[in-house]
Amino acid sequence: MEIKNLSEILKANAYPGRGITIGRSEDGTKAVIAYFIMGRSANSRNRVFAEEGEGIRTQAFDPSKMEDPSLIIYAPVRVLGNRTIVTNGDQTDTIYDGMDAELTFEQSLRSREFEPDGPNYTPRISGAVHITKGEEYFNLSILKSADGSPEAVNRYTFSYRPARKGEGRFISTYMHDGNPLPSFEGEPIRVAIEGDIDSFTDKVWTSLNEDNKVSLFVRFIDIATGKYETRIINKNA
Repeated sequence: MEIKNLSEILKANAYPGRGITIGRSEDGTKAVIAYFIMGRSANSRNRVFAEEGEGIRTQAFDPSKMEDPSLIIYAPVRVLGNRTIVTNGDQTDTIYDGMDAELTFEQSLRSREFEPDGPNYTPRISGAVHITKGEEYFNLSILKSADGSPEAVNRYTFSYRPARKGEGRFISTYMHDGNPLPSFEGEPIRVAIEGDIDSFTDKVWTSLNEDNKVSLFVRFIDIATGKYETRIINKNA
């Protein structure tokens, strides 16, 4: 698979929805995680990322304007020992609880499916980074409706062992804007991971559509020590 430029992918797509990128820094010393959210409705745009423990949670920017919190308020990132979980919904907690009970990433997601928000039936996208013995491994998953039909769920899990220097994988909820929104198709896209945490964060944020972007989380984890740096950008600051 050709390695692509993440910035160019994002600039060319006005509405990928939510997106996860996981990979490894150019020098091979850091695990890299990025998660962004976008919104078309006022309710979706009325959000910020806030730190919660070692992870983050979405919160209403203006609580008085919050309408339905059911699918937009959740913990996108949680940490379980040497594993960092990132998702676009409350399946973060499902994966965390499953792994804590010694289930695998894939087994933990068997009780979940796509979101009940017809006609879009938004896919649940999830990732988990595992750092052990000086190495990084990661998984990505998408649970989506069967060709837009709510009658069946298609489950796809991808495993990358070990992560390769200077590259990662990108997956989003949607292929592009539309009514209904078309679910992501195919294998997570192979992308280059370039620069330090600040330059990488800036490149992702500035590449997202100005009208639709809401929040961005980026974390670089030192593979040798487990120590990490985090950057959070909220449009509603």
